[in-house]
Amino acid sequence: MTLQEMMRPFMLNEKTPLPKFMTVGEVADFMRVSSMTVYRLIKAGDLRAARVGKSYRIREEDINAFLASRYNQTG
Repeated sequence: MTLQEMMRPFMLNEKTPLPKFMTVGEVADFMRVSSMTVYRLIKAGDLRAARVGKSYRIREEDINAFLASRYNQTG
């Protein structure tokens, strides 16, 4: 197997849309919580985030997955 074949699943092509990233502040506004709450969720490992320099970026799909995992059924 060549290196190019091994890397194919990780490569983007022109048909693959890039994921939308949000800042901690944008996520906090969206979820209607404080920025500190978002930082705590990231540190606890509950919310996935990528470190970019000294700040974090969170994918929109990770926010949706986090919120979906927090829904509960009421009787």
